[in-house]
Amino acid sequence: MCGIVGYIGKADAASVLISGLKRLEYRGYDSAGLAVIDGDDIVVSKTPGKVAALRDRTRAEWSADRLSRPGIGIAHTRWATHGPPTEANAHPHLDQSGDIALVHNGIIENYRPLRARLEAKGHVFRSDTDTEVLAHLIGDCCKGDLFQAVCDALHQVEGTFGIAVMSAREPGKVITARRGSPILIGVGDGETLIASDASAILSHTQRVIYLDDNDIAVVTADSVDVRDLHNVPVTREIAELEFDGSAAEKGGFEHFMLKEIHEQPECLANATRGRLDHDLGSSVLAGMGTSPRELAELERVVMVGCGTSLHAALVGEYAFEDIADIHAEVHQAAEFRYRNPILGSRDFVVAISQSGETADTLAAVREARQKGAFVMSLCNVVGSTIARETGRGVYLHAGPEISVASTKAFTCQVAVLLMMALKLGRGRRYSREDGGRLAREIARIPELAAEVVRQSEHIAAIAAGYLKDEHAFFIGRGPMYPVALEGALKLKEISYIHAEGYHAAELKHGPIALLTQGTPVIAVACDIPGKDKTLGNVEECRARGARILGIITEGDDEAAEYMDESITVPRAHPLVATIPAVVALQLFAYHVARLRGCEIDQPRNLAKSVTVE
Repeated sequence: MCGIVGYIGKADAASVLISGLKRLEYRGYDSAGLAVIDGDDIVVSKTPGKVAALRDRTRAEWSADRLSRPGIGIAHTRWATHGPPTEANAHPHLDQSGDIALVHNGIIENYRPLRARLEAKGHVFRSDTDTEVLAHLIGDCCKGDLFQAVCDALHQVEGTFGIAVMSAREPGKVITARRGSPILIGVGDGETLIASDASAILSHTQRVIYLDDNDIAVVTADSVDVRDLHNVPVTREIAELEFDGSAAEKGGFEHFMLKEIHEQPECLANATRGRLDHDLGSSVLAGMGTSPRELAELERVVMVGCGTSLHAALVGEYAFEDIADIHAEVHQAAEFRYRNPILGSRDFVVAISQSGETADTLAAVREARQKGAFVMSLCNVVGSTIARETGRGVYLHAGPEISVASTKAFTCQVAVLLMMALKLGRGRRYSREDGGRLAREIARIPELAAEVVRQSEHIAAIAAGYLKDEHAFFIGRGPMYPVALEGALKLKEISYIHAEGYHAAELKHGPIALLTQGTPVIAVACDIPGKDKTLGNVEECRARGARILGIITEGDDEAAEYMDESITVPRAHPLVATIPAVVALQLFAYHVARLRGCEIDQPRNLAKSVTVE
C-alpha cells in the first residue's frame, strides 16, 4: 500500500498524477513514483521521500513537452511492506519487456514461488517487492491482450490487490482491479481517473464507480467497462461523492490534526443531530437495519476494530453493558477470524473502522456474516467496502479526516456507540426517564468538546514541560481506561515518545518498576465511580517520584490536590465524560509533538488506512 492514482484524458497526465499524489500524502508513505506513455515507450520517474521530491525530479529530468503532454499515466505513493523505501522498490514497476507498468496496493502472498518460476524462465528482477513479481507475471501472460493477461495473472496470485496497469502497446486504456484493497474510478468529461481514495480525484469529478472484490475494469477516457475475473460483464452504479476538495484544506490551521481537533464540536453535532428522541428517551438510528423485536432478542454485542477504533469499542463495551443490560465483548479484528469465534443468529457484530477499508476488520465482517450473526458497520467514509458489505450501519458524518492520527472520527465513534447503547437499552430494561436523561447528556457532547478545545493554549503551556521526556504512562479506570489507552496511542503516534496506557490497578503489577524520579504519569481521574481508587494509584506513583498530570473534572478540588498539574474537563455522565477527556489528551499530544518539531500529520512509518493484514 498506500496510494494509487491513474489518469487517461485530455489534461497533462504528469501534472494530474502529481496533484493526485499530493492529495494522498495524508495516508502516509515513504516513496513515490509515476509512469506515463510517451510515444512507443513507458517513461518512469520514482524516488524515495516525498511527492515534492518526485515533482522536482520529473521537472529536472523530463522535457517540458513530456510534462505538459495530455494522455495516460499511473502513479503511486508507497508504504513499505517488502523491501526498504528505495528508488528500486518504489512503484510503478515494469515487466521484463519494459512495455507494461503496474502500481499496486496490497500483498501478493505467494510472490516467492511465482518469482522463482519466472526467474527459471529468464526473468530478471530489480527490486525486493512482491509488486514487481506481479508486473512480470502479467507480462509473461500477455499475448497481445492486456486485459486477458491481467485476468490470467490474477487467477494465479494469492493475497490482496488494488492495481492499475497500462501498456505501451495498448496506449488508450488502463486496466484496474481489486481484491481486498479499495479502488474507485472517477468519471469526468472526456477523462477518467483511477484512485485508491476519493481525495485524489475531487478536483476533477465527484462521480465515481466503486469496484467490488474481484472486479476488473477497462478504463478509457470516455468509458468504463467493468467485468469479473472470468470476463463476465457486471453492473456497477455511478455514485456521487458527498464532499469536495475544500474539506482537505487546512483552513488556516498549522496542521490538519489541530484543525480536526477544533472541528470536533461541529462533527459531534453532525453525528448526533436528528438521532436523539427526547420524548421517548431513545435514539433514532435507522441504518442499524433491525426491528425492535430483533434488538430485544439479541443476546450479545461483539465489537471488532483495530487501533483507535478498538479503543472506541472498549468505551462501547461499558456502554452496552451499563445501559443496554446486554453482554458485550471487544475483539482485536486481526485475531477475530483466526480464533474461530463462537457466533450465532442472536449476536450483533459491530465492525468499527474510520476508513471502512481496514483489511483486518473487513475479514472479521466476512467471518461474522459466514457464521450467521447480525453484522453492521460504524464507518466515516460513505461507500467504503465495509459499509457496502455489511449492508447496514451508521455513518459518523465526521467529514474527511486527513491527519493520520485519528481525532474527530474517534470521538464520533464513541458518540454513536452511546446512542446505539441507548437504543438497545430502551428496547430492553432502560426506563424512559433514564433514557431521557442520557439523551440530554449526549446532546451536550458538542459543547463539552468545545469547552475543552477552548483550553488549547493552557494545555500547550502544560505540554511544554514534557518535551524532553522519552517515556510516559497513562492510567484510568472504568470507561476512562480506554481513554488512557487512546491518550497513550496519540502521544506515541505523533511525538515519538514511548507511552503506555494501563488500567490504573495494573500499574503496580509490574510497570511501576519503571517509575523513576520525574517519570510522567497522566492520570485520567474524572469524577466517576472508581475515582477514589484511581487517586490511590496516583499516590503510589507519587511515592516513587513520578510527576502526575491529571485529567480531572472541573471543580474537583480533591482530585486536584493529588496532581502536580491538571487539565479540567466539564462534569458529565461517566460515559459521556470520556469524550471531553479524550479531546484534552488529543490536544496534549498535539502540543507536545508540535513543540518537539515532529511531523504531525504524517508520522513516520504510519499509514492512514491499513489495507494489508
